[in-house]
Amino acid sequence: MAQVTGQYIDIPNRRIFPAVVHFDGGTITKVEEISLAPSHYILPGFVDAHVHIESSMLVPSEFARLSVVHGTVGTISDPHEIGNVLGVEGVEYMIENGKQVNFKFHFGAPSCVPATTFETAGAEINVEDVAYLLQKPEINYLAEMMNWPGVLFNDETVFAKIEVAKKLGKPIDGHAPGLKGEQAKIYAAAGISTDHECFTAEEALDKLKCGMKILIREGSAAKNFEALIPLLDEHYENIMFCSDDKHPDNLVEGHINLLVKRALAKNNDLFKVLQAACINPVKHYQMNIGLLQADDPADFIVIDNLEDFNVIQTWINGSLMAESGRSKITRVENKVINNFDCQPKSAEDFNVPISGTQVQVMEALDGQLITNLLSYESALLDNPNQTNTTEDLLKIAVVNRYQEAAPAVGFIKNIGLKSGAIASSVGHDSHNIIAVGEDADSISKAVNLIIKAKGGVSAVGNNKEMLLELPVAGIMSEKDGYEIAEQYSAIDAFAKSLGSPLNSPFMTLSFMALLVIPKAKMSDLGFFDGEKFQFLQVFTS
Repeated sequence: MAQVTGQYIDIPNRRIFPAVVHFDGGTITKVEEISLAPSHYILPGFVDAHVHIESSMLVPSEFARLSVVHGTVGTISDPHEIGNVLGVEGVEYMIENGKQVNFKFHFGAPSCVPATTFETAGAEINVEDVAYLLQKPEINYLAEMMNWPGVLFNDETVFAKIEVAKKLGKPIDGHAPGLKGEQAKIYAAAGISTDHECFTAEEALDKLKCGMKILIREGSAAKNFEALIPLLDEHYENIMFCSDDKHPDNLVEGHINLLVKRALAKNNDLFKVLQAACINPVKHYQMNIGLLQADDPADFIVIDNLEDFNVIQTWINGSLMAESGRSKITRVENKVINNFDCQPKSAEDFNVPISGTQVQVMEALDGQLITNLLSYESALLDNPNQTNTTEDLLKIAVVNRYQEAAPAVGFIKNIGLKSGAIASSVGHDSHNIIAVGEDADSISKAVNLIIKAKGGVSAVGNNKEMLLELPVAGIMSEKDGYEIAEQYSAIDAFAKSLGSPLNSPFMTLSFMALLVIPKAKMSDLGFFDGEKFQFLQVFTS
């Protein structure tokens, strides 16, 4: 028998009272109201309602070590990234790695691998694979249905996957940026229950009216908290918090706890905020996470006060897993698996013939996954480097890492490099190598660092080279999460020293190949329109 005493936050009944939480063998046996207790508070743990663990560049066991410090007891995790590299084998790797630690990962079956037919992925997860995964007890839901056109136009394969999830009684996650009105109704009517891609309150309200639940996302790249948090007061029963993609340095700083603090700082009701952060994900996804009631798993956190909201302790299954900012999850040995087969590239591979009077340019937006499509006079690129730092026009290239092929090369604005190049084999969704640079020689050097290591993020410039190796599927490290966070912070700072003003240059870079998000993107097969789902010409007359 064990117990924790403090001020108990009873979220459903909107009460706070002195109590003793009794637990035995990992299960809460009783919550006993008493007359006097210490001033700290006891409440259910935080849940990230949608996260790609792979984006932390850490394997699940290391992600758990870092996030548990911030009061996170579990996640809804879409292994879509490793699925695109290694298929079902990759998904099963995530499950098995996560089982090695006392943390409540709840994985989904990736629904869209490959994400589109307009790029080269390392694997496919077909209807039979989805059915196989969904029958596993460790798979809790059908992960984000990014193929919203397939839903709207009754794609047979899309609906076969949806029907498997429905038959097994498992929720279906959504992904439908910008969808409103009649299209949103059709999408929701297919049985899709959530969306984390809303970037305006108007869009989110439209989907709420269709019966969907809205996830307020604040990650290392996409930041929608400010736009959507006003919805919480009226719609708190249908709101959750998520990070979607969180780089390791940001994960060291905080997790869902930071969204709770920010929501409270805006004078949102405490109980409504905690409903979104702690309760709604557990109920929606039928998670094996306790909610501080008798017979529940003993999963809860202790915080210092309601103003600072600092996490003092995190308990999972009745075991103390973090205390006073230090993780008690022990490091485990992590196996390395990968799928990487391409040869080094030359600088000449990244030069392009200028064949028109106008050049179409992708514009990156800091803090957003969406981009704009701009047009400039090609004469601005009439120089040996074929770039223009005055206008912030740089080269962007995507290199197929699964087989030998010529790189796809185009142009991008708002990355901001004044010299050198950055590159990454974390390139959503297919995780080919994506690079941006001021000259072809720097781009080839950055790309070749990654090819030699079979995965990583790199930066070159000012007679310096840096590489963070990511040997697990070319997107994660098997090493200590805190060490990787330090190394990532260093290479992030180096990228910024080359001129990038972006909050997270490598995170933004990784989404420039995400074809399912509008407007202009780059795949290994060419320049792409994410609204019309067709290729674009880089140069026009």
